[in-house]
Amino acid sequence: MHLNPYGEYAVLLAASLANDMPRDRDGIEERARTFGMTMDFISAPEDHALTRQVVNDWLRVVDAKDPQERADILNQQMAAAAAYPRLVDHDDEGWHLHYRDTNQSMSHVFRAIFSVGTALHLTTRGMHRLGRCAAGEEPGDPCSAVVVDVTRNGRQRYCSVRCANRAAVRRHRARTGSNAGSIPKR
Repeated sequence: MHLNPYGEYAVLLAASLANDMPRDRDGIEERARTFGMTMDFISAPEDHALTRQVVNDWLRVVDAKDPQERADILNQQMAAAAAYPRLVDHDDEGWHLHYRDTNQSMSHVFRAIFSVGTALHLTTRGMHRLGRCAAGEEPGDPCSAVVVDVTRNGRQRYCSVRCANRAAVRRHRARTGSNAGSIPKR
């Protein structure tokens, strides 16, 4: 038996859906497969809308202002997704634990794995390792992508190299007073 902690992949899947929600249920299921989920999802009416709501609820954890608020919101979400852990052996993967009831709709499954996965991510890596792209704090930069810090040093603040580089250029220009991009007069 191996333990399926719903850690990093669950948080990265939640962030992926938050940053770029697929247009339909099939797209959500395809994304889940990309992040390693092999189980079949029970189809339910409004799967897309309900999954979008689960992601929006999860974003409250991302946007929490301090660790206690983050923990309180996450505890509420885990209570809403409460199910007895159970041993399963689907797809011949070997016996492992699931933290959800069987035969639940897509949105219920995601609520369970996102809340448990996020709790495990934050408690093992640090409560500060989830947030929004720091480029969004910069004047004139609207980036609000979710950042899941999985780095060794725990200092990831930007969603991409592009956002980090653009912020570095802005800081450099502010320090030097340079107005790069303008054509020098001759």
